[in-house]
Amino acid sequence: MRGASRGAALAGERALASALAGGASASDLAEELFAVTGAVDANATLRRALADPSREGAAKRDLVGRLFSGKLGAGALGVLADLAAERWSTERDLTDTTERLAVRSVLETAEREGRLDTVEEELFRFERIVAGDPALRDAITNPQGVAEGKADLVSQLLDGKVAPETVRLARQAVLAPRGRKFSRTIEEFLQVAAARREQLTAVVTSAVPLDEASRGRLSTALTTLYGKPVLLQVVVDEDVVGGLKVRVGDEVIDGTIARKLDGARRHLAG
Repeated sequence: MRGASRGAALAGERALASALAGGASASDLAEELFAVTGAVDANATLRRALADPSREGAAKRDLVGRLFSGKLGAGALGVLADLAAERWSTERDLTDTTERLAVRSVLETAEREGRLDTVEEELFRFERIVAGDPALRDAITNPQGVAEGKADLVSQLLDGKVAPETVRLARQAVLAPRGRKFSRTIEEFLQVAAARREQLTAVVTSAVPLDEASRGRLSTALTTLYGKPVLLQVVVDEDVVGGLKVRVGDEVIDGTIARKLDGARRHLAG
């Protein structure tokens, strides 16, 4: 997000924290903010009206009240009013923020129940399973498919096997992809989780599973390198042969044997 939107998004986070501190249900906030995201995405006129930087914040607050009073709880209504009153660089930034706040609300419940780490790991693993199974990937990501049907398939696969928050976020990723690939949507949800704990997520590709000692050493090294906690998500890929490839955001540290062999082949070919 660009300047104005970054400040507006921070204001939204403060509004969400205030709503939660005031006793609003995290699960109710999540459902209502997901619904708001869908409603605003679907209505270009409304989206422009709420994100219009030339309109006074008070006027946009009043618009939120007239349109959503009685349809949203006090917590979600207050969050949306605060968001609308801010200045946004683009219309998409507004709905991106309402979605992120909905995801944060889901994760709030997971954290209160002591299963935030579990949800992150399960979401990551499910995305990897989908990516590695062409039939399942097509069933879940087929743009011609009915969203509710795809979400029901997700529930059939996950209900009773993972945390309820994992199911909710996985269903949301297929119910409202918002123009993104399934993998990208899950990645953005995981970024929200990482930001919540003020940590980075490192996707580590290795030829073999890493034991706890190796995970600990790598996590410590990356934490020292980046200056903040780093959560490891490990992908096992025999094609790397040996060594590790680490991706943190857009930065890739590739120390795999496969990469070195490829480099040697290019050198010889030259």
